[in-house]
Amino acid sequence: MANIVFTNVRILDGSGEYPYSGEVTVQGNRIQHITRGYRASPTNGHTVIDGAGATLMPGLCDAHTHFSWNDQPSLDAIQRMPPEEHTLFSAQVAKTLLDSGFTMCVGAAAAKPRLDVVIRNAINCGQIPGPRYLANGQEIATLGGLGDTSPPHIDVPELSFGVVVSGPEEMRRVVRTFIKYGVDLLKLNLSGEEIAGVGAEETPMTDEETAMAVSEARRRGKRVCAHARSAESVKMCVRHGVDIIYHASFADEEALDLLEANKDKHFVAPGLAWLIQTSRHAEPWGIKPDSPLAIMYQRELEVAVETMRKMHKRGIRVLPGGDYGFAWTPHGTNARDLEYFVNMVGMTPMEAVVSATRMGGEIFGKPKELGLLKEGYLADLLLVDGDPLADIAILQDKSRLLAIMKDGEFYKQPDVTPQRARLAV
Repeated sequence: MANIVFTNVRILDGSGEYPYSGEVTVQGNRIQHITRGYRASPTNGHTVIDGAGATLMPGLCDAHTHFSWNDQPSLDAIQRMPPEEHTLFSAQVAKTLLDSGFTMCVGAAAAKPRLDVVIRNAINCGQIPGPRYLANGQEIATLGGLGDTSPPHIDVPELSFGVVVSGPEEMRRVVRTFIKYGVDLLKLNLSGEEIAGVGAEETPMTDEETAMAVSEARRRGKRVCAHARSAESVKMCVRHGVDIIYHASFADEEALDLLEANKDKHFVAPGLAWLIQTSRHAEPWGIKPDSPLAIMYQRELEVAVETMRKMHKRGIRVLPGGDYGFAWTPHGTNARDLEYFVNMVGMTPMEAVVSATRMGGEIFGKPKELGLLKEGYLADLLLVDGDPLADIAILQDKSRLLAIMKDGEFYKQPDVTPQRARLAV
């Protein structure tokens, strides 16, 4: 790891504080020193990067990531990819996310039991490039619920996309199995999903099954996340302590009150990209905008936007993560979520940045090490050509990411012309 001084940069630290001009010194894998203004930092033995007024900010977090969703149009199609090819594909997705400025990703389920764990381990030991990653297992589904893709006339577990359970004891065994595999998180499918033929406002998983999953996870120091679109499923998440809530589109006033009263315990990632793209832009894959399925997703989108607006006003933590990895939500377009937050949810660009940086450190479980450009924090940084607060969409343009640093090392090297970098002696 080199020692680096970023000078002549506009510091957007992720805290919500207005940006300021200054210098940032990275020593090893930590941010050692931050100075307002210029030429106050010691530079002997450091590589000095002249940012020429570019924005230096923390790396982004995607709170709902599926490395193994392989840009196919259905869960069946995702599952059918052979394991060898699937592993290589997932590794490429990890690289794509890091290329896009995401230095933290929260796994929201894998297509095969150990796939997330293998990719996380390969990233951590330097075999492949990728973000910091929290690995998940397969979706845990109920018989006939979202994730049970086995043929309706037979019950063959190995033909199902998710792992199907029926009752608390089966849930206990599955949770313990995934913990044995080495997951960081466990994913429960509490509610339905229209494209899977199970209504989004249905809640097939029981309180007893959910309570067992959380109890077993807590016993081993693991966290739980949930696919929860229905109002009842969101309430179940709060009742049983499910940490990360995906979607929450139909949360009613009771659910919102519960979330607000427990807002320091839960995170919500709504997945607006999935709703937008499925209802409006999936016609090449057979979902016409005027079809019954698209109309159902358009209705959910309208409800979800209003629900997220209410959550944001109540101070509930809403984070980006759009369920990318289907044919019409391709990997690498993840930063669209920030634009959706600004244009649809009513966040300011600063609030959208905070949701993807500071809150990313929080959902990752390292709020005192990740998500902020702050002395002592891990050096996961982006050097951006432009001002994301003036145009949040520039974070979708990879060419505007002049440099990407993870753990104090450049994944994407900055321009090394004399105007951008020099070695101080």
